[in-house]
Amino acid sequence: MKYKEKYNLFEKVVSLQEFFSKQSVKLFNYFRDYFVVKSTSRTDSPTKILMLYSIYFIITLFAFSCTDKFDLTEATNSINNGQDNIGDTVYIQQSPVWEGFNKPQDMIVGREPFIYIADTENNRVVMLDISGQFLGEKSIKRPTSIAQNYKLELFVVAEFDTTISGENLTYSALYKIDMVAAGHILNNTTIVRVLPQNPKLDPFAFNRTDRFYTGVCSFSDNSLYVSRKGPSNSNPIDRDNAILTLQYVENDSLVIGKVPGLEAEGTGLLSANQISSLTSFPNKSTDIILTLIGKNSFKVQWLEFVVTPDFAGYRTKLGAFSSDLMTVNKFGQPEDVALDDANNIFVADAEKDSVFKFNSFGDELESFGGSELFSSPHAVAYHDRTLYVLDTYNNRILRFILSTEIN
Repeated sequence: MKYKEKYNLFEKVVSLQEFFSKQSVKLFNYFRDYFVVKSTSRTDSPTKILMLYSIYFIITLFAFSCTDKFDLTEATNSINNGQDNIGDTVYIQQSPVWEGFNKPQDMIVGREPFIYIADTENNRVVMLDISGQFLGEKSIKRPTSIAQNYKLELFVVAEFDTTISGENLTYSALYKIDMVAAGHILNNTTIVRVLPQNPKLDPFAFNRTDRFYTGVCSFSDNSLYVSRKGPSNSNPIDRDNAILTLQYVENDSLVIGKVPGLEAEGTGLLSANQISSLTSFPNKSTDIILTLIGKNSFKVQWLEFVVTPDFAGYRTKLGAFSSDLMTVNKFGQPEDVALDDANNIFVADAEKDSVFKFNSFGDELESFGGSELFSSPHAVAYHDRTLYVLDTYNNRILRFILSTEIN
């Protein structure tokens, strides 16, 4: 089917947009009230509960697919040297644009799935459904990174203020938000600070205000990695540029360690030189993809966890010069990575105002962007054939579908 014919087909279903969008919100509210408000008196069977959740998800998903008609104008193509999209494949922008943010710096599609945005300068985390309907918000100072574990808990890198010896101080922090305990009503959640720890547990927790947490990701066992940066990297025992490991054990106590083998100020592979984001894989793998904004020739690196009789730890999955992804100085200021179902890699480059796409071998596929389309994109997410781009300095979220994805 040609593009124009497909466009006409989408025009026919666009009239359903408002109806299904509203029904999605109504059903979410019913679902929420059913499980939260009436939880104390509910006696329904697990089969009925699962059926209700399935109905909610299907309606929401259908509403999302019908929400926007497609603009068949090609996305702007000025990436670095003005190269067009590769081959005949183009990104088709969906409407409407999601606005109302203030310099947001991160965004994820959760496992429910709901969309969570670190709306940095509005000092809040925002929750949307997949059709873009507002579901709630939580006040938190300057959130910059967000992740969700398999218990549906959110982990947010942000800031907090305190007073020590009469001096007002601001620290970088990691917070936990338990969505399940609040019945998935973000407004009703309780925020718990994870880092820095209580000084009774870590006497040095409040010694430094110039250390900053920059990224967070979770794994299938609900352990976490948290990236950190700072100016002090000469002490081999406690360098600022590092990846911390966090594991909850019995009684919800926390064990903190570090990923070994990374060069704090390395300019090549296996570097922790000002990590800007961490991305884990949606399976039992402990591989990670990190982005770097410090001085480094390879600013996006896939680290593969390997175990041999002689070694257990991280090695680079893709070697230097082995692919387009590992070309020297390929990126300017990469801020985030997203993976699709085939482990294709999307990279948001804030300096180049572009989104790059690579396959799992590092070969560049359909990349697009430019200053006419994006202004300092800081995050990307992928769900159900749709690419979400957090267009930070334009204070909005744009959504795209590849032309090859239109059936």
